Amino acid sequence: MKNELFYKVALSLAPGIGGVLARNLVAYTGSARQVFSEPHKALVKIPGIGEVNAKRLKNTSIFDRAEKELAFIEKNNINVWFYTDKNYPRRLKSCPDAPVILYSKGNMNLDEQRVVSMVGTRNATDYGKMICDQLIHAFSERNYSVLVVSGLAYGIDIHVHKSALKYNIPTVAVVGHGMDRIYPSLHADTARKMLETGGLISDFPSETSIDPSNFVRRNRIVAGLADATIVVESAEKGGALITAEMASSYNRDVFAFPGRTDEPYSRGCNKLIRLNGASLIQGIDDLEYFMGWETTEKEKVVQPMLFVDLSPEEEKVVELLKKEGDLFIDQISAELKIPGSRVSALLLNMEFKNLLVALPGKIYRLK
Repeated sequence: MKNELFYKVALSLAPGIGGVLARNLVAYTGSARQVFSEPHKALVKIPGIGEVNAKRLKNTSIFDRAEKELAFIEKNNINVWFYTDKNYPRRLKSCPDAPVILYSKGNMNLDEQRVVSMVGTRNATDYGKMICDQLIHAFSERNYSVLVVSGLAYGIDIHVHKSALKYNIPTVAVVGHGMDRIYPSLHADTARKMLETGGLISDFPSETSIDPSNFVRRNRIVAGLADATIVVESAEKGGALITAEMASSYNRDVFAFPGRTDEPYSRGCNKLIRLNGASLIQGIDDLEYFMGWETTEKEKVVQPMLFVDLSPEEEKVVELLKKEGDLFIDQISAELKIPGSRVSALLLNMEFKNLLVALPGKIYRLK
């Protein structure tokens, strides 16, 4: 008998069934396994499915491909997260177009206290490389619990990963292909070094062909995993600006480093800043200010909640945040089974009581 992982992989491989339809199918049927045992006439009635997609889900070739992918996963110790799994990255899960499945290799904590994406041009200048090094060095000096995300591409991306390795900061690369290759191959050595305290992540299965459209799809994960996206250098058009736009659409912070007006690979950053698509930063102090970060974990002062009257619902929120750490408002609502409007009022009241703080992206943290 096939396990649930088999059906999760199979659903992700079904032709014509993207993330939105896959989530609809699971919502209506109850599980990935049930999707494939649902009668044809019932599938047709699910919004967005129709006759064509219902027939596709009954095509047994999906199972053949899933068998092959599952064998690859097991042989190569690939981690798999389905969007309904508890360990699916919480920041990404809140994005409306989050992939239904993720494949990863390495040892990463995608729910780290702070997650920052750093992106930029493939034609990095010495100025851009210096920014990568200085900012990531500052993360290390200030003892941040931070994960740095980028895309393993030429230019800024690879310098982000190399700087993170240099200063012992965990780093993850989101790639536009499956876990059966490294692209570009010149970066394979860096990718291997990243596996110890970071690694590789993708929503593509093995044997995926390299295609430019893959990297646009990759960029949404780069943006969705992070609290903030930092554009280091960019021409007026480029993938980094697409990532910044996606981050903004997810209500995440976007920052950009300014550059000389006559420098081609600063024009994208300057334009973002000029059009209010990003906040201008010049270094770690600016990032700290905008994100409300504290300089070290040791400086955190935990205020005992003495003499504070809490309602039963507020007590539940406190206990949940103590157990799970920072959470999005919709996660709090789902975990406690309290309507979103009621949760909003509760959280606002708890802010007035100085019990918690609202972070960018509607994330809440106990003080």
